[in-house]
Amino acid sequence: MVTQKTRRLWAFLAALACVMWGISGLFAKSLFNVSSEITPMWLSQIRMVTSGIILLIVAVILKQKPIATMKNKHDAWVIIAYGVFGLLPVQLFYFMCIKVANASIATILQFIGPFFVLGYLTITHKQVMRRLDIIAAICAFLGVFLLSTHGQFDHLAITPAALFWGLLSAVGEAAYTLIPVNIVKKESSMVVTGWGMLFAGLSLVIIQPQFQAIPNKSEVWLYTAAVVIIGTIIPFQIMANALRYVVPSTASLLDAFEPFSATIGSVLVFGLIMMPMDWVGAVLVVVAAIALNIIPKKRSNKIGQNKLSK
Repeated sequence: MVTQKTRRLWAFLAALACVMWGISGLFAKSLFNVSSEITPMWLSQIRMVTSGIILLIVAVILKQKPIATMKNKHDAWVIIAYGVFGLLPVQLFYFMCIKVANASIATILQFIGPFFVLGYLTITHKQVMRRLDIIAAICAFLGVFLLSTHGQFDHLAITPAALFWGLLSAVGEAAYTLIPVNIVKKESSMVVTGWGMLFAGLSLVIIQPQFQAIPNKSEVWLYTAAVVIIGTIIPFQIMANALRYVVPSTASLLDAFEPFSATIGSVLVFGLIMMPMDWVGAVLVVVAAIALNIIPKKRSNKIGQNKLSK
């Protein structure tokens, strides 16, 4: 029997995993600041290929049979789609938003992904929206408006490029949530994520096969390793185990640590100036996204519950 002490421990570790996902954006921003030669494309390629290989090796060690999973043609195509249309935009567009803006904006904009899931389910599955869903959606997009304008109607406080890449990342987050919803019920999340990341990374290598001349500096490889290990491998392993002990409603609340750690880190490390309306907008987005999950629903799909990797 799982004790309350064990649940509290794993809740703490799950919160720590979310903080790691949040500060991975800070490492990425630091990396982009080292040299203009370091691009979101390069970092996405390195992060996904390396993380994918490591996860698959661990899966083999744990006897989760990743090769056998790919022998099923239907499952293989689902995993490929998950990588190319889910993980790829989530990673690449997230880093592109960080490069033109900061980790705080990128993480908060990505947090509205569940509302694209909600819209998709409403249109395609005739899912009836609760009053709470409607209120949460209004609050979320009001939060995006406040972040984008500082609450002033006559100008944008962030660049159109940052808003564009951030919203595309949120759409990718929706695809990343929806595509593997059935396969993760029968296959290991480590196997699905490992193959998905590998296919996503290799797709980017095919798109841009020639690597740019990356500066051979110690901080480049230190920040890159931090993005891969601290921002991917460790939090994935923690969260994969924590979800066995932490109920989904608690996990959804702990998700808030990700955008807030990215925001506080951006303020402390990069001197990001947050106006009062920016804080209001950030809180609106995060609370609205959490509201979709913390109240039980009589529906089969939990929005945003598929948290495999970030």
